[in-house]
Order: sequence, then structure tokens, then C-alpha cells
Amino acid sequence: MGFQAVVIVIFACLYFPCGGVLKSVRYRNIKRETNDVQVDNVVQQHWIMQKLDHFNAADSRVWKQKYLVSDQFYRIGGPVFLMIGGEAPIISQWMSTDAGSTWLTYAKKLGALCFLLEHRFYGESHPTVDLSTENLQFLSSQQALADLAHFRTTIAQHRGLANSKWVAFGGSYSGALAAWSRLKYPHLIHAAIASSAPLNATVNFSEYLELVWQSLAAENPVCPLLVKKAFDTLHERIKDPKNYDNITKDFNFCSKLQIQSDKDRAYILDSLADSVASTVQYSNDNRAFEFVLGTNITIKTLCEMMSKESLGEPYYRFAAFVHLRTTTHLLPCFRDPTYNANLQDIRNTSYHGPYGWGGRQWIYQTCTEFGFFQNTDSPNQPFSGFGLQYYVEQCQDYFNIRAETLYAGVDQTNEYYGGYNIHATRIVFPNGSLDPWHALGITSSITEDLPAVFIKGTAHCANMYPARAEDLPQLTLAREHIFQILQDWLKEK
Repeated sequence: MGFQAVVIVIFACLYFPCGGVLKSVRYRNIKRETNDVQVDNVVQQHWIMQKLDHFNAADSRVWKQKYLVSDQFYRIGGPVFLMIGGEAPIISQWMSTDAGSTWLTYAKKLGALCFLLEHRFYGESHPTVDLSTENLQFLSSQQALADLAHFRTTIAQHRGLANSKWVAFGGSYSGALAAWSRLKYPHLIHAAIASSAPLNATVNFSEYLELVWQSLAAENPVCPLLVKKAFDTLHERIKDPKNYDNITKDFNFCSKLQIQSDKDRAYILDSLADSVASTVQYSNDNRAFEFVLGTNITIKTLCEMMSKESLGEPYYRFAAFVHLRTTTHLLPCFRDPTYNANLQDIRNTSYHGPYGWGGRQWIYQTCTEFGFFQNTDSPNQPFSGFGLQYYVEQCQDYFNIRAETLYAGVDQTNEYYGGYNIHATRIVFPNGSLDPWHALGITSSITEDLPAVFIKGTAHCANMYPARAEDLPQLTLAREHIFQILQDWLKEK
């Protein structure tokens, strides 16, 4: 029997927040698995040796990167799927047959061998002893892509897959990694499916909150107006210390509101606005299979609550919505409302610190590579009080990264990858119309080999999650269309 070529497919997926500046990271109920254990009947955990710095031949330091593998669907001659972790720990639910995430439905149809690779510095993949700013210099998308290339080469050699094709899949940040892997390693990566991928880096991501407004208006044209009225009231009341006790009670803060600086005010306004923005970004996206709480709280939930006159003026309706989210996430109160408390948490350089599983790392990447700062400087959005300068100064406070360094890093990212003007072939770009991140992605086909799949009425990474009966017809059709594109591309040399 002649040799049959095997196709290797890379899935890059984010576990949470599936993209975006992490404003309120609290890693709760994360199962920490031990080395090389049996995660379930078909999934094994392993480690691969990686260089600390792929771009310095004189640096011989190495570290171990975590990955999972399953051959439950594998058939000789079938593809091999590699899902790449994003800015959080990898979790075995993405390898679970019972969960039925989209990449596994593709794997079953194609007889695929499945791998799940954790991103450097996230989860248990620790290239350095801690998360000091000095060590975080080795955290970048370029280093992560080099990890991917080495993983692909090593696995191919060890498993006899040297002549295999590789296809990259990804969601959000790791969707961008999937696209960029095809762009930068075309001799290794055959094609890519980059879901909800923000390809254009920008410091001033004001479009994010503008699209939050538009997504709310798509549910109910009055809804964003009510949210704006509530937030305007909050912003006015928070200026007077006499209101601090009532605001603390209204929003159930974990400690009494004390505004001692402009950053304190911006921090709490940003945090409360995020209750709305996160609801929009993840609305009805079926993340429940990851054991994420609050997936039943959607744009519809928010707009219905904001329309309830029985709750009082819009300010109190908004407070009631924040309380609903807090209790649904099984939290006793809404976080400590001070910038300095949050600052100390983020400055903690331990992997076991409050932000050690991914928050400190991702904020570092936004301050050095991407920006993505979702601010209120645009008039066409419902919030106020946390402008671009607030975010720029955070980079200085957290990592001593000055504004000129931040802007230069973002410019370099777009120069290196091309931003919207990506020049490659065989990459498909799925995006959801409700997802504010689609502003930084590709929503119209560039060429026949760079098609976009724009899915009306869906949110961030929706096409990657398990299918369910209540899915919109256009989401079901999008998954089928993407699979057909994949099949066609696998036939090409």
C-alpha cells in the first residue's frame, strides 16, 4: 500500500474571555491537572520542550509546554487537528466528546487526530519562574507562533507525519494567531480558519463601545438610550462623596466606595460598564459547556430589565442588572472599587497570584503589541468616564511601559502582520454581527482564497461552540459552510 498523506489541522481557541482587555479576571474553579495524567478515557496530557527565545540562537534556555492529545476519532490517512490555547489555561472540555464543540464534529467527520496546545505563560505552561516584567519580554505573539512551528515540526517527526498538511483554526486572539501562522509559516500551515480574529492592532479601540450600542439597539432601539441615561446618572452621582454610601449599597460593592483619584473613578465606571459590554460580547454563545456561569444572561435579558419601569429610574434598573450578574456568578459582592487594590493584584508576579493564570500576561500583551483599549472617547456609545488616557497610563503603572513604547509596539505589530491588509491565501474569517470585535476583523471577502463568513445575530466565537437546537439557522449554515471550505482546501496541494 502506498503512503497516504495525513492532514494536520490547527485549531487556535481562546477559553476566556475569548478576546479583549481583561478588566475583571478572577480565575475560579479551575481544575489543575497533574503531569501526563489521563484526563478521561481518550485524552492524555503531555509536555513538549520549547526554547525560551526562538529568535536568539545563543540563548539555550528551555521550558516545557503543556498539551493534550486524543486519538478517539483518528483514522489512518485522516487529518490531525491542533487547537491552540489563548490567554488562559487550556481545559479538557474542548477535547470532550460529550461537549461536542465544533472542531470535534469536524474531527469526527474527517477521522482526525486531535491536539490541544497551551500558550506560553498561560495556565501551567511556565517558561520562567515568575511573571516579572523582565521575564514577560519573552511573551509575544511572535514567540507563540514559533512555539507552534516547533510543535508542528517535532510532532510530525515523532509521529511519522512529515508530509502532512496543517490547517490552523482559531478564535479571537488565537484566531489571529491561526491566520498569522498561515501568513508567516506557509511551508508548515496549509490553511487557516480564523474565527472572530482581531487582525488590526490599535491603541484606540473606540469602535468597541460604539458596536455595543449598535448591538443593544438591534435588540431594542430604546435599550442603549436607557443604558446611557442610567450611566449618565451614575457618573453625575459619583462626583459627590455624599452619594458614596448609597452607590455602594445600590451596586453591592465589596467595600465602601472611596474616590481618591481620577483613576479610582475611571476604574469603577469601567468595571460597571463592563457588565454591559461583556454581556453583549458573549450573548447567547453557548459557553456553558466550559462550565462558565451566567451564560443565560444575554442582550435580551439586559434590555428587558432596562425596560422595567417597576424597578425605578434607569439608574436603579442598571444597578439591578449588575446585581443579577454578580449573584449569577456566585459572587457575594461586586469587587473592591479602588484602582490601587486592582493595581496591587495585577503587579503580583506569581503564577498563583490573583491575575497569574492569564490576566497580568494578557494586559502585558495589550501594552506591548495590541492596544485594544475600549474607551469612552467616542460620543457614539452609552458610557463615560474612562477615556483612552486612562488605559495608556495603566501600562505605565503596571509595567513601566511609556506611551511612546506602547504606540510603537502596536505599529510594529501591524507592520509585521499587515493588519487588515493581510496578504496570504486559504484563510477564512468567520465573525458575528453582535460581536464588537468584528470591527478589527475581516467581515467582507478579500479574495476567493480569503473569504469572510459574517454571521448575523451571533456573538464572539459563536461558530466554535457546540451546536444546540436553539441556534440561529444562519449559525448552523455558517458552520456547514466553513466545513465545506475546509474540505475543499484539503484537496488542494
